[in-house]
Amino acid sequence: MVGLQYLKHLYGLSDDAVVRRWVENPYWQYFCGAEYFEHQLPIDPSSMSRFRHRIGTSGCELILQATVAAGLKSKTIKPAHLKRITVDTTVEEKAVSFPTDSKLLNRSRVRLVKLCRQHGVVLRQSYARKGPQALFRANRYGHARQMRRMRSRVKKLHIYLGRVVRDIERKIAAQPERQAIFAAELALAKRLLVQQKQDKNKLYSLHAPEVECIAKGKAHKRYEFGVKASIAATNKSNFVVGGIALPGNQQSTACSLHE
Repeated sequence: MVGLQYLKHLYGLSDDAVVRRWVENPYWQYFCGAEYFEHQLPIDPSSMSRFRHRIGTSGCELILQATVAAGLKSKTIKPAHLKRITVDTTVEEKAVSFPTDSKLLNRSRVRLVKLCRQHGVVLRQSYARKGPQALFRANRYGHARQMRRMRSRVKKLHIYLGRVVRDIERKIAAQPERQAIFAAELALAKRLLVQQKQDKNKLYSLHAPEVECIAKGKAHKRYEFGVKASIAATNKSNFVVGGIALPGNQQSTACSLHE
């Protein structure tokens, strides 16, 4: 499991892709500890996400600690290299599609409608037909630079989401159990409904609300969507010995290093 996690992040693959490529690559199988070439999937891809949630932050720190120990044992790094550490920050990009108002509004409506079907909440209208139509037209008008027509379709998607949110709130008003189930999705939907173009800390992804829009001044890529991360590496051999995510658009970070 640890080997698959390393390969996933090294090559930027999804859980499903890294497991399927593992079957075709004997070097990956040897890296993960296999003694013989295997022709079947080692695990179900969903097991990787469950493994990450189960070990948590403390488990990731143990894996990094074992990596440093393995580097010392194999003499990839020397103990003297650990006396001087370089710490820098960068943007850890998230695997999210480019956020647009129309796409986020329609996606939030779809997620709410799906949650209603799972828990038996009957909506007055789900906009399952009109929602995708408005999204399609908004994208077409935006591509054709017909901004007035595009904004009218985005406004329609805004209205559809608002109606679904209010309908759900009426249906679960006297049901505390369902209110707890819908609380997270309703909070995201309401955040989308009230945010404006000039607001800070906007919502850019529904499945990863922590994603921020960070400008690094690159000529080829003005903005990156992710979370700021701090990486600690040895000054001489550039061996990574620490890393931490810094959500919340922090401007400065104080750190202390101990040998």
